[in-house]
Amino acid sequence: MDMKDLSGLLQQAKEMHSNMAKLQAEAAAIEVEGQSGGGLVRVTANGAMDIRRVVIDPSLITSGDKEMLEDLICAAANDALRKSRQTLEAEMRKLTGGISIPGLF
Repeated sequence: MDMKDLSGLLQQAKEMHSNMAKLQAEAAAIEVEGQSGGGLVRVTANGAMDIRRVVIDPSLITSGDKEMLEDLICAAANDALRKSRQTLEAEMRKLTGGISIPGLF
């Protein structure tokens, strides 16, 4: 590999790193919603995989079934985080031209 090829490769790597940093910054603005119990529990997460909001139908609170409520919250949160991860992976594939880079997300 000559210096010209190496220089081009380094430039591509620098651009990809810059694009990845931009994607990570934009990820905080992406919001997805996970649900459970037919929408009785809704959890919103952002692309940085932070839980932003939890909405619980009042009927679940008054039911007194603490275990069921806990299970529904976990299921909705996991659904939101799964959707967040899938969204980020799709954006990353666009950025890398479809190349999967293990360990990024």
